Amino acid sequence: MLQRILQLNDVKDDSLFLWGPRQTGKSTLLKTLFPEAPYYDLLKSEEYTKYKLKPSLLREECEMLDAGSVVIIDEVQKIPALLDEVHWLIVNCDIHFILCGSSARKLRREGANLLGGRALRKTMHPLVSAEIPDFDIDKAVNGGMLPRHYLVANPQKRLQAYIGDYLQQEIIAEALVRNLGSFTRFMEVAALSDGEMVNYTKIASECGVSSKTVKEYFAILDETLVGFSVPAYSKVVKRRVQVSPKFYYFDVGVANYLLRRSNLKRGTAEYGHAFEHLIIQEIVAYLDYSESDKKLSFWHTQNNAYEVDAVIGDAEVAIEIKSSESVNSSHLKGLKAFKEEHPDCRLVVVSLDEKPRMLNGVEIWPVAKFLEKLWNNQIIN
Repeated sequence: MLQRILQLNDVKDDSLFLWGPRQTGKSTLLKTLFPEAPYYDLLKSEEYTKYKLKPSLLREECEMLDAGSVVIIDEVQKIPALLDEVHWLIVNCDIHFILCGSSARKLRREGANLLGGRALRKTMHPLVSAEIPDFDIDKAVNGGMLPRHYLVANPQKRLQAYIGDYLQQEIIAEALVRNLGSFTRFMEVAALSDGEMVNYTKIASECGVSSKTVKEYFAILDETLVGFSVPAYSKVVKRRVQVSPKFYYFDVGVANYLLRRSNLKRGTAEYGHAFEHLIIQEIVAYLDYSESDKKLSFWHTQNNAYEVDAVIGDAEVAIEIKSSESVNSSHLKGLKAFKEEHPDCRLVVVSLDEKPRMLNGVEIWPVAKFLEKLWNNQIIN
């Protein structure tokens, strides 16, 4: 069994919400870390029916537990009324809850009790390189990092089922959108913008819906943790910069499937796009798991002359992601331009180079070494 980085030690002192897309490994993690904890699985029809009909039953049962006990409720968003009972138990019985689900959107939409700051928020990401012995970059670039997908030789059928059964049908089931056809088309068009600056008008035209609807659809992807936006680094020193965000699906395998990308080979543009997505995905997970207060952004000038894929914090580290096996000075233009405006910034390229080297003041790191240093707090600290 893979050792996950997220350990949830905060539950000793606080209750927690644990959110994350399906199949990131939330339930497996909870059963591994807390094998003795009372576990309420609302995916089980009999448990769902019982507590849906009588939410107070949870309070009656948990009042029998010792103070400081940990209780897990999986898929808590299915019965929002349980959160009133949870709130009472936290305050009056010192019970510590881990409330697990795929998204808080449904709870907010129904005006559910989100415990008034009495529960910390944690997010479960797909696998990251530091959790996988003998990590295979090409396998990750092609199939993504969801455990059920990374750990099999051919994840295509599982990706098809995942997207059809979850990313589309569950969103419809929760009444987030009414028209599955337009939303399905939107997801495919959004994939074309994966890793690119979002152009709402263009996407709306291609989907046959309004720009307002497209913005609502992106909000759904963001709030259900199916995708995330990376803002533009907007501090202007010399050059005017773009301010539109970039969009990424939460896992590169999902983007690959929606784009019908498969069998990606090094040296192709498709591999390069997926490679960049994977590294951004790792940086996002690192910043979250390390509870860093540094924000991720990107830098792009308005005349499209220069771009930097990732900027950490207030221009502390600038990272360019290149799937080249031999980075040269032409790959460094964006970093050099950024350095002119932010002279104290550390410049890094992550690539498929064989060995680390320094090129004109820029650190060139092979991807395996970069990821090792990232998770050892040696890139961002």
